[in-house]
Amino acid sequence: MKLKLLVSLLFIGSVLSSFAQGYKDGVEYVKIGQLQKGKTLLDRNLNNAGTDKSASYYYLGRIEMEQGNVAAAKDYFQKGVQANSLNAYNHVGLAFIDLKGGNEKVAKDAFKEAVKLDKKNADVYVEVARAYYLTDATKYAKEIDEYIVKAKKANKKDPAAYIFEGDMLTAEKKWGDAAGYYEMAQQFDPNCSEAYVKYANTYFNVSPKSAIERLETLVKLKPNSALAQNQLAEKLYENDQWTKAAQVYGEYIKNPNHFKEDRERYAVLLYFGEKYQESFDIAQGILKDNSNSFLMKRMLFLNSAAMNNNEAAEAYARDFFASATANDKFSSNDYTTFGEVLKALGKTEEALAQYEKAVEINPEKIELLKELSSAYGANKDYEKSALYYQKYIDNGDYKTNDLYVLAGKYQNIVATEKEDLAKRQAALDNALKYIDIVIEKVPDDYRIVQRKARILMVSEDSPKTGKALEAYQAVLNILDKDAANLTQNADAYKEVYNYIAGNKLENGDTAGAKEYYTKYLELDPTNEALRKFVEGLK
Repeated sequence: MKLKLLVSLLFIGSVLSSFAQGYKDGVEYVKIGQLQKGKTLLDRNLNNAGTDKSASYYYLGRIEMEQGNVAAAKDYFQKGVQANSLNAYNHVGLAFIDLKGGNEKVAKDAFKEAVKLDKKNADVYVEVARAYYLTDATKYAKEIDEYIVKAKKANKKDPAAYIFEGDMLTAEKKWGDAAGYYEMAQQFDPNCSEAYVKYANTYFNVSPKSAIERLETLVKLKPNSALAQNQLAEKLYENDQWTKAAQVYGEYIKNPNHFKEDRERYAVLLYFGEKYQESFDIAQGILKDNSNSFLMKRMLFLNSAAMNNNEAAEAYARDFFASATANDKFSSNDYTTFGEVLKALGKTEEALAQYEKAVEINPEKIELLKELSSAYGANKDYEKSALYYQKYIDNGDYKTNDLYVLAGKYQNIVATEKEDLAKRQAALDNALKYIDIVIEKVPDDYRIVQRKARILMVSEDSPKTGKALEAYQAVLNILDKDAANLTQNADAYKEVYNYIAGNKLENGDTAGAKEYYTKYLELDPTNEALRKFVEGLK
C-alpha cells in the first residue's frame, strides 16, 4: 500500500513539474523569437495549476505587439494587470502601446511607474529598453542605453541586459560580438535557456560542434525543458546527425509541451535512420488524429517500400498520390520509389511512367536520367534507354566511364534493330563515336577496345565481312603485353580467337581457322564439342 502511494505521489509530482515548466516553456519560446510556438504553449497551459497567469498574459501581449496586433495586445496586458496589479511587466506593455501610438510623454511616465513596482528586477528595465528599441531604435537610442545601464545597476549579474545587447548586435549581423554577449549571460546565469539557445543559433554557422555542445549542456541542466530538447534536436538535424537527432526527438515527444509537427519530424528521422517499423507505427498513430496528413501518408508508403512490403506499399502509395491537395508537392523520390515497388510487382509499364514523372518533376537532378535509362534497359526498350542516357551525357556533368556505358546502350540498338536500317546506322555511328572518345582517353584498357569490337561485330550481317577484325586484333595486342593475361583474362582471349577463327572459316581459310580454334582449345581443353568440330574441318 505504501509503495502504491509513493508511486502515485511521484507520478503526480512529475505531472505538476511538467505543467509548471509548461507556461515557462512558452515564455522561453517567445524570448528566443519563436512566437507561434510560444503562443501555443502559453494558451495550452494558461489554466493549468502552477501557471503565473499575469506573466502569461504579458508574453501573449508581447507576441501580439511584435505582430502588429495592438488591440489584442492591449487586451492581454489589461488581463495581466487584473490577474496581478503588482506585476510590472503588464504595465510596461501598456506603456509600450502608448509609445507606439505616439503618446511619448504618457509612455515615459508610465515606464517610470512600472519599474517602481519591481526596482531590483533587471529584466523589467530591459523590457522597457526593448519597447523603445522596437518602436524606433535610432530615435530612442539614448533611452535604450539609459535603461540598459539601470538594468545592470539593479542587478549586474542578471543575464537580461547582456542578452538584449546580444540581440541588438545580432540584428546588425555582428554574429561574433553577439555570441560574446550571450556567453557572458550564461556565465552570470548558467541556467538561462535563452542565452544558450541564442548563442547556439548565432554560432551554429561558425562552429556547429560548439553550438550543439552548448545545447547539450542546457539539456543536462534542464532535462524537463521542451525548448532545450527541441533546439538540440533541431540543431542535430540541421547538422545531418540524424541518428542522434532521432534519439533526442524520441525524448522530446514524451514532453507534454511538444508540438504535433515535431512527432511528424520524428517519424521522418526514424525513416532516414532505417528504423522503418518504428517510423511506420508513429505515422499510423498520427494519422488516427489527423487522417489527412500528407507527410505521414508518405511515411506509410516509403516505410512499407523500405521493408519490401510491396503490395502494402502500392496501396499506401496510391492513397498518398490520390489524396494530395493543390498545396501538397511530390518529390522525385516519391515517384522513383513507387516505380521500384511497381517494378517488383511486375507492373513494368506503369513503373516506367513513374520514372518519367520523377524526371519531369526534377529535371535538375540528372542522376534520375540514369535511373530512367536503366529502367528502360531492363524492360528491353533500348531506344529509350539510350535516349535518356544521352540526355544525361548532354547535361555535361559526366565521367569517361559514362561514355563507355552510353556506347553500350547504342550497341544494344544495333544488335536488336532489324527493320529501321537508318535508325540502326545512327545508333552504330553514335556507339563508335563515344567508344572512340574513350579509347583515346584510355588507350591501354583491353575492355574498352573489346566493346568497340563487339559493337562492330553485332553490326555485321555476316562474320565474312570482318568489320570487327581490326578491333579484335587490337584487343589481342593489348592482352599480349602481359603474359599473366593468358590465365587472368582467358575469356577475353577466347572471344578474340573465336571471332578470328570464324572469320577465317567464312572466307575459306580452314587452316587459319584451325589455328585459332586450337588456341581456343588450349584455354578450354574440356570443350569436347569444339574439339570434334575442329577435327571435322577439312
